[in-house]
Amino acid sequence: MTHRTLGLLAAAAAFLVDQATKLWALAALWPPHQVVMEVLPVWNLRLGFNTGVTFGMFRDGLADNVWILVAIKLAVVAMLLAWLWRSALRAEAVGLGLVIGGAAGNILDRVRIGAVVDFLDWHYGGWHWPTFNMADVAIVCGVALLAWTSLRPGAPRAAA
Repeated sequence: MTHRTLGLLAAAAAFLVDQATKLWALAALWPPHQVVMEVLPVWNLRLGFNTGVTFGMFRDGLADNVWILVAIKLAVVAMLLAWLWRSALRAEAVGLGLVIGGAAGNILDRVRIGAVVDFLDWHYGGWHWPTFNMADVAIVCGVALLAWTSLRPGAPRAAA
C-alpha cells in the first residue's frame, strides 16, 4: 500500500467516524445544552455548536462569516493534500490523513449547519475543557504524529 493510499484511508476513516458520531450526538442529545449524558465522573456527552474557531475563539466576529472559515479551511486542506502527495514516511502520511479527515468533517458541519457540532465534554470539579468532537481528536492525533515524525533523527523527508 502506498503512503498516499494510507493517508487517504486515514482521512476517510477520520471523516466517517466524525460524521457518524456527530449524527448520533444530534439525535441523542437534542436539544443542545439540556440533555447531558454522564459517561464517567469526568466525562459527559453534551451537545454544542461552535461558530468560532478552535475552542470557540472569535465566535462572535465569525458567526456570520461561515464561508470565510470554510474557504480558509479548504485552502489548508489543499496544502495538506499536496504535502501528503510528497510524503516519504508512512507515519507522516497517516498524520496528514487524520488532520485532513478531521478538517473535512468540521468543514462539512459549517457548510451544512453553519457551525461545528461538538459533544465531548471533559471536566474535573468546576473546570471544563472546551467541548469538542471526534474531528478534533483526529486533528490532535494527526498533529502529534506529524510532530513525532519530524523529531525522529535521520527520518527521510518529503520529496521536493
